[in-house]
Amino acid sequence: MTDKTLIPPSPSEDDYVAQVAAAEPLPQLSEADPFALFNAWLTEALAKEPNDANAMSLATVDAAGMPDVRMVLLKDADRRGFVFYSHLGSAKGQELSANPKAALLFHWKSLRRQVRVRGAVSPVTPEEADAYWATRARPAQLGAWASEQSRPLPDRLAFEKKIAEFGLKFGLGKVPRPPHWSGWRVEPQVIEFWRDRPFRLHERLQFVRSGEGWTTSRLFP
Repeated sequence: MTDKTLIPPSPSEDDYVAQVAAAEPLPQLSEADPFALFNAWLTEALAKEPNDANAMSLATVDAAGMPDVRMVLLKDADRRGFVFYSHLGSAKGQELSANPKAALLFHWKSLRRQVRVRGAVSPVTPEEADAYWATRARPAQLGAWASEQSRPLPDRLAFEKKIAEFGLKFGLGKVPRPPHWSGWRVEPQVIEFWRDRPFRLHERLQFVRSGEGWTTSRLFP
């Protein structure tokens, strides 16, 4: 027995040579439009990733300046930004209220790609939040009412009891969106695309917002 964590070894040169031989040649990443490139990658991920291709890590900063990160689900994306939803009183909600800036990371392991996003954060409109809320399954809606997200939970039974109470409250009618539940939009100032290349010679393409357009840079891996 050993207490040492088992970390996979780095690929050997022969491993990389085999990878190069098996791979199809890749064209250089296009600098034309970051949103078109993101949509193309997300479409591929939705077809190939086994679970939650729209999952992304969300990084925020608390009142003491300590970074905080967790996984959330992307629920909308267009030229205005990247949208997710949650409890306004959660840790992420409080941190974004105090410091409305965030970073996102999409990592698609099966594609060997990632996308990093940094930018300011703003609330979605009530109409946007209502429209997404209406698509959620009823049990998920009841859970959002019952959850005091990020606060101490005495035990699982206490949570399930609250869910049952809200189920009785709303009966068979529609479950309205809670006042403590809504969404945010990360408005990108920087978007970076990363693609795996053999021998750790990866490809990085960065877009930085400049007025109504973008400036691009290719970065050393």
